[in-house]
Amino acid sequence: MESLPIAIDDVRAASQRLAGIAHRTPVLTSRTADARTGARLFFKAENLQRVGAFKFRGACNALAQFTPEQRKAGVLAYSSGNHAQAIALAAQLLGMTSVIVMPNDSPRAKLSATRGYQEGIAGSEVVLYDRNTESRETIGAAIARERGLTVIPPYDHAHVMAGQGTAALELIEETGPLDALLVCVGGGGLLSGCAVAAAAMSPGIKIHGVEPAAGDDVRQSLARGERVRIEVPATIADGAQTQQVGVLTFAVIQQLVSAIHTVTDAQLIATMRFMAERLKQVVEPTGCLAAAAALEGIVDLRGQRVGIIVSGGNVDLAQYGKWLGA
Repeated sequence: MESLPIAIDDVRAASQRLAGIAHRTPVLTSRTADARTGARLFFKAENLQRVGAFKFRGACNALAQFTPEQRKAGVLAYSSGNHAQAIALAAQLLGMTSVIVMPNDSPRAKLSATRGYQEGIAGSEVVLYDRNTESRETIGAAIARERGLTVIPPYDHAHVMAGQGTAALELIEETGPLDALLVCVGGGGLLSGCAVAAAAMSPGIKIHGVEPAAGDDVRQSLARGERVRIEVPATIADGAQTQQVGVLTFAVIQQLVSAIHTVTDAQLIATMRFMAERLKQVVEPTGCLAAAAALEGIVDLRGQRVGIIVSGGNVDLAQYGKWLGA
């Protein structure tokens, strides 16, 4: 096997950096979910993480390793919302300036929260762009050069990947060995980090990535053996509206992930309703991807012990009510 961008030791080191800063989120169970799937399911509730999503893990791990010069200059990130909030909060905790490039159609709750974390930090701001006509990478690179900021991308970065992997590390520390792990995938930071942790801690585990049916670039990429780029997918899973899997993340996915599955928006809404009714959890559409693959029977999990990463809970409540009431 080729050498991977991160190893289990990187994930363990990240876990030590995050101790006492990131929440050790609970692992939830549901007899109803178990009966529906014929499996024993363990839901890692990252919707209860700081900023409401797993992204705080990677952001905090990355910024904690900045040099004094980098901290003084500040950080730039681009994100549809959860990475934005995570970087903004991590920077606030370190007293650093943060500039966040966000789509102009980002959920209002995510935009408002990001700006809230930046209050009182000189030079911090949100820069909006049109995701359908403009490149966030191009915009971010130009601002970073002009202001001397360090760019921390949302997924294709070793420190970010290692930080995200601590979610699976904590899950398996609590549950013991698992037969399968289901993780949502957009750019692949969470999936790749969790895959490294799970493969090391639970040998023989089958790792499944789950993405929106409208944006199956990772499934196409895995099938073709090369990174496939697509148009911005039309899906309610805004956190997975990426156009192409990362270079570093894809290297891990190719080696460690068994399969990539897709679920529809209708299945995501059904899963949001299940999570609210049965587990009493508010989960955003992207956060339901992995759970939907299990609960909707996309992956046959009968007789298995299965970990499911519930990645986030940042959703506009007015829209959330419309989805659940439809």
